[in-house]
Amino acid sequence: MTEHDRLASIISIARSAGSRIMEIYSSDYEVVFKKDESPLTAADRASHELIVHALGQLSPDIPILSEESVEIPWEERKGWKEYWLIDPLDGTKEFIKKNGEFTVNIALIRQNIPTLGVVYAPAQDICWYAEEGKGAFRMHGISGSPRPIHASSPETFAALKIVGSRSHQSQAIKAFLGNLEEPTLIPMGSSLKLCAVADGTADIYPRLGLTSEWDTAAAHCVVTEAGGFLVDENGHSLVYNSKESILNPYFLVLGGAGGRWRQDIIGWFRQANTL
Repeated sequence: MTEHDRLASIISIARSAGSRIMEIYSSDYEVVFKKDESPLTAADRASHELIVHALGQLSPDIPILSEESVEIPWEERKGWKEYWLIDPLDGTKEFIKKNGEFTVNIALIRQNIPTLGVVYAPAQDICWYAEEGKGAFRMHGISGSPRPIHASSPETFAALKIVGSRSHQSQAIKAFLGNLEEPTLIPMGSSLKLCAVADGTADIYPRLGLTSEWDTAAAHCVVTEAGGFLVDENGHSLVYNSKESILNPYFLVLGGAGGRWRQDIIGWFRQANTL
């Protein structure tokens, strides 16, 4: 199988999972809660089962880590050089609210870096995808033409579009926004926020709240290939499967502006992180 065929297969798998999610979305379903009090629905489980089965057939030798999988011990995970990292339904709270802002995330991690990423928004029928060294794309509908996407490159701090969570806000975020001149806040759920920076809909996504590695990996690849950055408070790119915990540090997603602009934004983010 060529790399092109593999990417096409992953897009197809994500779309199939999205179709299954939408079947449940329009039905009556039960919501239960996991040990960490996060919600779980039949759509999470159905998407997980479909993706894991399909990836197992596509690449039986590559291990899989999913939000809904049985916990895999660090002693086993730390030896992985390559693995699939998936969030079968990112934005379960948005799914329950029925606002359509949820995604299917599938990433291939090699040597702690996302080298392939597919993010599919089934309610909108939009797919963002990328592969290392080959650019990032957005495709609307199964027959739509892929469109290359590029992160914005602002050079001033005025009138910036800031994407933020519908479900998570804090004083720290407000403090960060206070450094900007008349920012526009665009509320959004799930990994759609990262994709919004990747395709230029937004300029910055500041995340001063908990996330897990499967929340960001697929869109991280899209952001990077679109010319943007996903970094921690020290300006270092996030890495995956490098520690026992699967929690991410707080992070920033930025457009492609350079030098001083990026340093100042990261500095303000670091200050907000102390609140």
